Amino acid sequence: MRESNLLVGKTLALIASLIKPGITTLELNDKAEEFIRSNNAIPSFKGYGDPAFPYTCCMSVNDAVVHGFPTKKN
Repeated sequence: MRESNLLVGKTLALIASLIKPGITTLELNDKAEEFIRSNNAIPSFKGYGDPAFPYTCCMSVNDAVVHGFPTKKN
């Protein structure tokens, strides 16, 4: 669990460093998945449940929704 938590922290730090005007939550999602997989891990949200959750991250802009789907909207 320690290794997983450290990777989650690094992933969140990466995403935080990429947030800027014009970037979409879908782009952030893709960067997170790429980073997680490059560290020989599997995104835990992706594919979870029935129907399967289709993304690596649950995110939305500001207060739109708590567990949103990443989109191309910026």
